[in-house]
Amino acid sequence: MHSVETKYEHITIDEKGIPFIAGTTMKVVELVAEKVAYGWSPEELHLQHPYLTLGQIHSALAYYYDNEEKLNKDIEQRLKGIMQYKAPEKSPLKERLKASGLL
Repeated sequence: MHSVETKYEHITIDEKGIPFIAGTTMKVVELVAEKVAYGWSPEELHLQHPYLTLGQIHSALAYYYDNEEKLNKDIEQRLKGIMQYKAPEKSPLKERLKASGLL
């Protein structure tokens, strides 16, 4: 996999234009999504991902804040993709479970 270095010490961009934390398979957008979803501080992110250094985490967050609009759009697209797979509100199985008192 070919990657391009950036002005951010720990961030590289792959051939598809996706920013990664250098030396890992962690996409910047994945780390940022956790920060946004859970409100985790850099220290908490480090506890959750001990293989990342605080320097790598801070570099990823700096990249995010400098490219916030682009990465927020990426997060939004990912959420839309996930929502496609959400179970429908009404399904025969749900109705049977409700009728039998199991749901």
